[in-house]
Amino acid sequence: MEGKGTTEAIERPAAARSEGVSAPRRRRNGNDANLRYFLVKPGSSPAKPELGQEMASEGEALIEAFKSGQPFYTVTAWKAVPEVNGGNPVIVKQAIPQKTA
Repeated sequence: MEGKGTTEAIERPAAARSEGVSAPRRRRNGNDANLRYFLVKPGSSPAKPELGQEMASEGEALIEAFKSGQPFYTVTAWKAVPEVNGGNPVIVKQAIPQKTA
């Protein structure tokens, strides 16, 4: 009987996921130097997103997006670089740092 209670506890989350309940999303660290924040360009749509004004921080982007009732985008630029892993070459992504003015 004790084992059944444990099995039920494990099965319930799996059943919930199969019913469309998703796992909590990870929050990004607002201190990521490679992450950039953009407001939506006027006239763009989710089907054809266009970047508008860049914001200096996630907080600024949140406030401006709230004021305008529009979403904002987060962008990280990546490049593909080769890496040798135990003699086997692998292509990995590497963040491109934001250039400071």
